[in-house]
Amino acid sequence: MTTTVKNKIPNRLIHEKSPYLLQHAYNPVNWFPWCDEAFAKAKAENKPIFLSIGYS
Repeated sequence: MTTTVKNKIPNRLIHEKSPYLLQHAYNPVNWFPWCDEAFAKAKAENKPIFLSIGYS
């Protein structure tokens, strides 16, 4: 699969092992993998979790 990377700055998904998550490592979205950090940030900012189950 050939992908053009327009945003050359990776988000935190760049460190994941999942091929699906790695597909989104250069999205201009501040994605979090499923982790304690994501839940702590949401709680601290009183924000909901937006969960993407994805498909490929």
